[in-house]
Amino acid sequence: MRIAVGGIHTESSTYSPVLTQTGDFRVLRGEALAAHDYFAFLRRHPAGIAPLLHARAVPGGPVSRATYDAFKAEFLERLEAAKPFDAVYLAMHGAMKVEGMWDAEGDWIAAVRAAIGPDMLIAASYDLHGNVSQAIVDAIDIFAAYRTAPHIDVTETMDAAVAMLIRALETGARPGVVRVPVPLLLPGERSSTEDEPARSLYAALPAEEGPGVWRADLMIGYVWADEPRATAAAIVTGTDRAAAQMAGGAIATRFWAARDRFRFGPETGPLDKMLDAAAHAGSRPVILADSGDNPTGGGAGDRADVLVALLERHWPEALVAGIADAPAVDACFAAGPGAQLLLTIGASLDPAGASVRTQAEVVRLDEGEAAADRQAVVRIGGISVVLAARRRPYHNIADFTRLGLDPSSAALLVVKSGYLSPELAPLANPNLMALTDGTVNQDIPRLQNLHRSPGILPFDRRDNFLPEPQASARFMG
Repeated sequence: MRIAVGGIHTESSTYSPVLTQTGDFRVLRGEALAAHDYFAFLRRHPAGIAPLLHARAVPGGPVSRATYDAFKAEFLERLEAAKPFDAVYLAMHGAMKVEGMWDAEGDWIAAVRAAIGPDMLIAASYDLHGNVSQAIVDAIDIFAAYRTAPHIDVTETMDAAVAMLIRALETGARPGVVRVPVPLLLPGERSSTEDEPARSLYAALPAEEGPGVWRADLMIGYVWADEPRATAAAIVTGTDRAAAQMAGGAIATRFWAARDRFRFGPETGPLDKMLDAAAHAGSRPVILADSGDNPTGGGAGDRADVLVALLERHWPEALVAGIADAPAVDACFAAGPGAQLLLTIGASLDPAGASVRTQAEVVRLDEGEAAADRQAVVRIGGISVVLAARRRPYHNIADFTRLGLDPSSAALLVVKSGYLSPELAPLANPNLMALTDGTVNQDIPRLQNLHRSPGILPFDRRDNFLPEPQASARFMG
């Protein structure tokens, strides 16, 4: 038994002007894929692995067509060279936008299906913020998605997809997939599984599994994709078509019934209001999430709106981590530690973003593994700012300690985030979320809506209804 493994994994805001290019991806090829910790779970399974190519990028703007085409061509070449194998596992995200293409994952998976023929099994794992089209469901046999946000079950989800694939190969069972689209799109910040009603909705998924139903999933979807496939959905894998449809309908019905109950988890409001709350908190660290420019949601990550507001208020002490600005990082490296320089910070990627020109002291430089990974810490009065040459989040404690910073001791810690990461959330005292501008801003009804299907809430309140379950064209049960 041998399984071909690979895929492409990123999330793309169609509102971002910053194209995701080849250099933005971490690419694992061949044995480097098999040896990587991300795929370590595969070693627990009895199947042999044919490692192909896996390309993963921090969420951002649309992927350039040239980048996508090159990765796809290489993947298909490796797929052909790896034959013979018995099945394919694709580790995907599900919300990738490619220039000139409406359903990028659908195109990728269709190409795989064409290359291996109609009979071989394909399993896919997704982020719960992926947008699953019927074309995707029609091309696969097995599906699994994360059940947590923040995502703490990534490995478990990938493992579940492969386990179902092996189960099918060992038993000869022929699973299929049912999709029930739900005409609703929510930002992840209003549907965290740490909060109700998402907590209960996701906790109820395993109860739908049983005879004939192998896996039950609920897709929140990706709201910042103005694409026809953008929608929430219940997705069920099983061998009994009727049972899978019943489970999918039940999941979708519960989600639809809860549509008016979703709220932001932390205290949330306009930036000025959140800064007022932070100023009067009397505790530390207050953690302020700059939600509209969150790079893990698809934001450009280069906006200086919060920094500008802090400087205007003459904020006494804060740590801002971080702002993507390669020219500013280069200027800091040219000046050296301890230097004072006039620095422009912000809007280096998206010219529509806020920027500031100010006197700053270079406190620390970090070379990173390559020039694209360099970072600089500068101080402007009592405010420390982390600058990064590459778009990236600062969600883990190690992101700070590497730079000699202690997030737990900050009076005010500003991170580009929505809901906080599992490592930062316990530190927050309190956690505030600012409704800031950016390519993943939270004012959802005001987002441009040109290509989504009619009837999707909150963009269109006409003809809202819950559709019937749609079984995969490949479902044989």
